[in-house]
This record gives sequence, structure tokens and C-alpha cells, in this order.
Amino acid sequence: MIRIAARSFTAALFVAALTIAPTASHATVGHRATIKAKAVATGLNGPSGFTFAPNGVIWYLERGTGEVHTLDPKTGANHRVFTINGVNGDGERGALGIALSPRWPAKKVVYVYVTRNSGGHLQNQLVRFAVSGGSGRGLKVLLRSPASADPYHNGGRILFGPGGKLYVVIGDGHHSANAQDRSDNLRGKILRLDPDGTGAKGNPFGSRIWSYGHRNSFGFTFDPVTHRLWETENGPTCTDEINLVVKGGNFGWGPKESCSLSKPAGTNNSGPKPRHRPKWFTASTIGITGAAFCHGCGIPSLGGQLVFGDVDTGSLRAIHLNAARTAFSSKARVIVSGLNGVHSVEVSPTGHIYFSGPNGIYRLVAT
Repeated sequence: MIRIAARSFTAALFVAALTIAPTASHATVGHRATIKAKAVATGLNGPSGFTFAPNGVIWYLERGTGEVHTLDPKTGANHRVFTINGVNGDGERGALGIALSPRWPAKKVVYVYVTRNSGGHLQNQLVRFAVSGGSGRGLKVLLRSPASADPYHNGGRILFGPGGKLYVVIGDGHHSANAQDRSDNLRGKILRLDPDGTGAKGNPFGSRIWSYGHRNSFGFTFDPVTHRLWETENGPTCTDEINLVVKGGNFGWGPKESCSLSKPAGTNNSGPKPRHRPKWFTASTIGITGAAFCHGCGIPSLGGQLVFGDVDTGSLRAIHLNAARTAFSSKARVIVSGLNGVHSVEVSPTGHIYFSGPNGIYRLVAT
């Protein structure tokens, strides 16, 4: 299958035939240890989204089938817990994001962001189900947003953040005007929700919306030091971004976007001011994806840095933050390459960094 390294994030992200390259290169800086990817499980079926239970067990999704699995990284035991029906896995669609209740295991509830055919309509949905005796039951839809006829820009990352609020990113549906529409249109937005799917108290617009003016994203994470929210964003053919997300912020993507203008102005020029510019952007697109902070991750050379992946170059990069942790103080550097697609990047309960690719889940280690 041909890997299309074009702007369409889907072209590289969801080519199921790709595997981690056996000749992946690793970074060695001075006398620092070499950083490499160690396989946790391979031969999986599109594990784009995954997370951890407090006991270290991995919960992952099969993007195209809607199956929800557990994987014990110590024993390799793999168990199918539940299957979400009606999943559409075309392009960038599918079972994309997963989170466990912050009260787990006292409250065993699983949240999933998924593209589904529902009542004759194609929707991106936030759903949840309970777990009892190792099996899921009682699927409930908490949120519905139309999915576009084009199978692109669905977003999909979900994560519980400070105060037990659930953050969700929804892509613009391949229509930039959606990102500036703050009516009942959730596309092109980051949402902040209570666990029942309603808008959380303190949201800036009295709705579910936390920030807007976003194109498409498959990655965001909270800085464990400051609790600030950082988001990776897929641009058009000219640039990708990393944003420091603020309450009520307009990040400027919208109908005036143009790659013919200087970077990053051309992709951050729509809607009301102030428009928040990215803290980092690329000279050309890389298909930026998941991100996580190294905070006790077991690799001292990465301490305090943001680690993020991409699908176009199949690399993991790391970048230093400034003393205030409000901007970056260095250029991003490649720490592992030759991976042929990084999807989600997550931190385990012990602080170690893991990531998923088209057919497996891996851990960053230093040797």
C-alpha cells in the first residue's frame, strides 16, 4: 500500500499496512544514553488511541472495528472488553480516543470518541460504558457532532484534566468556517466537559466550548508542572503547530486561511482578536500527532521536555520549555526516527512514555 505523505493527516496516519521499521534510528547526544522504541505489543489492529489504568494495564481501541481491549504490558495478556457497533473507520474516522473515569477503579466507566453511523447519520460521538466482570455494558451517547462527507478532520483526542473535567478535541470537518462558529457548532473546537458530557462550570461561553479556531488535532496534554494545556495541530500544506491553549482563546483557523501568506499568519488570521499564535510551528508539514511530557520518564536527557510524534516522517521529537514553561527555549530535535507513523503518545502511571503506531504499542527507553 502506498504511503501518501501529503497534508491530509489521514493519508499517513491510517495506513494499516505500515509497521515499525526494523531499522529505526535512535538518538545519542554526547555521552547520553541512546533513546529507542521498545515493542510492548505488535500485530495489533489499528491501536491509534490508548490509555492506562492506575494499575498499569493498557486500554486501547481498534480504530476500524470499535473493539476496546485491555493489554497487560507485563504478561502480554490481551482481552476484548467491549465492541462499539456502527463504527465507520474510513479515512481519519473510527474509534479514536479513549479515557477512563478519574475515579477508576472505584467507578469503572470508559469514555470513547468515535465516528459512528447512527440513525442514517454519520456522527462523531462521545460515548461511555460501564465495566463489570471484565466486560462492557450499557453504552450511552453523551455528545454528537456531524461528521463531514469527507473522512477528514475529525479530531478525536480525549483526556481528563484538572478538576476531573473531560477535554475533547473535534476537528473542523474539512470546512474551515466551522472553527469560527461558536453557536451550536462544536467542530474546530476544544471542549471542556463534566463526566456526563455537559459543559463544565466556568467555561467561557456558557457552553461546552473551551477554545476555538482549531483545524484538526490528534494530540494534547497537560504539563504536569503547571497543569497548562498544550495542543498539537495539523495545518494545511504549509505548516503544523503546537499551541498553548487558554480559556476562551481563538487560535485563528478559519475561512481566511491561506498558505500564500507568511507563516504562521496565514493559518491564524480568522475571527476576533486577540488571535493566539502557535508557540512552535514547522517550515513544512509533518503530520504532527500525540504529545506527552517527560516528567520522571526514566530518560534523564528528556527531563521536563515535551515529546511529540508525527506520521509523515515517522519520528518522535523533543523540545525544551523556558523557565516559566510558557514557551519553547530550543529547536525541536528528533530523538527516534524510522517509525513509519506515530499516533498517540501517553504517559504510564510510572511516568514512562509510550506511543502507538498502526500495528503496535511501544515504550521509549534509554540504553
